[in-house]
Amino acid sequence: MPFRTRYTGLIDKYRDRLPVHDDTRIISLGEGNTPLVRLHNIPRMLGKDVDIYIKYEGLNPTGSFKDRGMTLAVTKAVEEGSKAIICASTGNTSAAAAAYAARAGITAFVLIPDGKIALGKLAQAMMHGAVVIQIKGNFDAGMQLVKEVGEDAPVTIVNSINPFRIQGQKTAAFEILEELGSAPDFHCIPVGNAGNITAHWMGYTEYHEHGIVNSRPRMVGYQAAGSAPFMRGKMVDEPETVATAIRIGHPQSWDKAWKVQKESNGWFDECTDETILAAQKLLAEEEGIFCEPASATSLAGAMQDIETGKIPEGSKIVCTLTGHGLKDPDTAIRQSAAPVKAVEATLEQVKAIILDNLK
Repeated sequence: MPFRTRYTGLIDKYRDRLPVHDDTRIISLGEGNTPLVRLHNIPRMLGKDVDIYIKYEGLNPTGSFKDRGMTLAVTKAVEEGSKAIICASTGNTSAAAAAYAARAGITAFVLIPDGKIALGKLAQAMMHGAVVIQIKGNFDAGMQLVKEVGEDAPVTIVNSINPFRIQGQKTAAFEILEELGSAPDFHCIPVGNAGNITAHWMGYTEYHEHGIVNSRPRMVGYQAAGSAPFMRGKMVDEPETVATAIRIGHPQSWDKAWKVQKESNGWFDECTDETILAAQKLLAEEEGIFCEPASATSLAGAMQDIETGKIPEGSKIVCTLTGHGLKDPDTAIRQSAAPVKAVEATLEQVKAIILDNLK
């Protein structure tokens, strides 16, 4: 029986489609190859003839899709001789940057909004040894500072304005196409900085242009209502939402995302925080998939558009879940039932609770 080839990360898998050389030192944590999970219970609850798949990016090494872009961004930074990287972050980017910098043996500087980041994400950056700088401002203020610092300091910016980030993230589309064997009709995705919707379209387009698939999906970007510049048609100076990962009012890929919307014949839409949290809870309770609030925006939006018929019956839909639920445990705990109060460790008391909950 032959040995199975070991999966070592997305750069090794897609080396011929990424800007690396044969002798490039690859900085990898075995990212990519995330599950594409077909939902069973939620479509039945909707009462609609739709096929919904979840691309569960929360199972990347640091728990979010950011690892796809970070492996290539840090690989190229090291190849170019950089000794440090820097990013602004609402949380997930900081965790990925810190982890890959640690792997590479270089320093990571991360700027985060003071008091506006989920502790699960901040803990990751701290544990990986990043220099965490809290600023009295939001992500957009941090992003502006990072761009200004990058002009003078000897650091490489690894936010999605770094083109290698987008190149790495496009591989998620490759994996979806390879598993489905064709393009979905719709790809629903949360939109914050808008780099991910841009990257996915790049991946779909490359496979289409090379004749690997004969179609591309309509790209649908969903934002939180309190942080929806694409719905307002202008930047939002003070974005606010429970979905911290997309609490961004000045998307860096603004023009590129509008181009994706036009080329794919897709659209942007928005979801309230209440709808987002309800989708997060529904996905966990009905399908066993735990994602952070921002991730649930894709499913919340898809369900809205399925109900109205904007996404018609008979459609094949992929929803990207950008981050794992453990990124923001406090939000999950707040909307969940408390544990049963402590009882005596006796068969009678435990059995009574079990039987009561089975009624």
